Amino acid sequence: MTRTRELDVVVYGATGFVGKLTADYLARHAPQGTRIGLAGRSRDRLERIREGLPGAAEWPILVASADDPESLTALAKATHVVITTVGPYAKYGIDLVRACAEEGTDYTDLSGEVLFGRESIDRYHETAVATGARIVHSCGFDSIPSDLGVHVLFEQVAADGEGELTDTTLVVSSMRGGVSGGTIDSMRGLVDTVTTDKRARRIAAGPYSLSPDPAAEPDLGRQSDVDLVKGSDIAPGLKGRTAPFVMGSTNTRVVRRSNSLRNWAYGRTFRYREVMSVGQSPLSPVLAAGVAAGLGALMAGLAFPPTRYVLDRVLPKPGEGPSEKTRNAGHFTTDVYTTTTTGARYTSRIRAKGDPGYAATAVMLGESALALALDRDALPAAAGVLTPATAIGDRLADRLRAAGFEITVRRT
Repeated sequence: MTRTRELDVVVYGATGFVGKLTADYLARHAPQGTRIGLAGRSRDRLERIREGLPGAAEWPILVASADDPESLTALAKATHVVITTVGPYAKYGIDLVRACAEEGTDYTDLSGEVLFGRESIDRYHETAVATGARIVHSCGFDSIPSDLGVHVLFEQVAADGEGELTDTTLVVSSMRGGVSGGTIDSMRGLVDTVTTDKRARRIAAGPYSLSPDPAAEPDLGRQSDVDLVKGSDIAPGLKGRTAPFVMGSTNTRVVRRSNSLRNWAYGRTFRYREVMSVGQSPLSPVLAAGVAAGLGALMAGLAFPPTRYVLDRVLPKPGEGPSEKTRNAGHFTTDVYTTTTTGARYTSRIRAKGDPGYAATAVMLGESALALALDRDALPAAAGVLTPATAIGDRLADRLRAAGFEITVRRT
């Protein structure tokens, strides 16, 4: 791509926990000559972060703040791609989306916030289309394994001439890692909004809440985020029980948006859900029910002031995260199972080392930004508020494989 701006990538929020991890990843793995900057509210804190990054002594520092729209516009003008880890995005994020959309600057974040995604689409999709900006939400564990897992599955099915995807399920087959304070803070914000806003409740509950045109979506009946299913109901020979996956209510909407943005290329009868494996022991049905009840109890607890007070004292806070040893000990494996309209069955797998919400997320976010900055000529011809699959697609899969991720597809 032609470099017409001062910088290729800027990490906004570089003094936060995940922001620091992402900046460190770029310092160690970005190709030589990539022009990277750090941005945030405090120059002093940014300078201290920069001192700890290998080879980053000359990286520019940009002072910008969510409550200063002009500083965000200046940030967007200075770079080809902005990475932002400043959340909750519903509270702090929309003005940076505006700035990037207006200035034709590509944008990536870690949002798992459906209401923020809907606001971003409604307010700035058309602006971004006009300027050529790619606004790409959910470039971490929310929702790259989901979106990319279905993308590579679809590509293989299409190459084999086996029709369209129908019933498709992502199973979190294994995972070790913690929940970030930022994710918990986003959940707090969601609970606060939906308890007082009926329209927000309808959007959050709708299976096509991120669709370009929800009214044009196929009527496939109930599509629940909390089903309890046996492995054998997902694919022949898959054993054990499953429980609802905590991120499924976001990831499913992102994947369905990818299908819609592609004019339903996955299929007009494409049904998608996400679950997590709870094993094959005699207690697995009880465990599955307990997980489902626990998720409901967490959301209810955040909505009820006395329990909210207790939870706020014990749950991770924004900016907090696990030790390096704990992050390195983490891992995840997601398997996506589908049946096509010809009756063929396929499975894709994404597997990576590192805590999903921290170490692995820093890789996914960093490589998403590098693909947007350095591989633009090889990316899909698209602009607007996009998804990882529709904005970056195969180039992201290639980059993640090179970074040590396992990404495979097989016919079963």
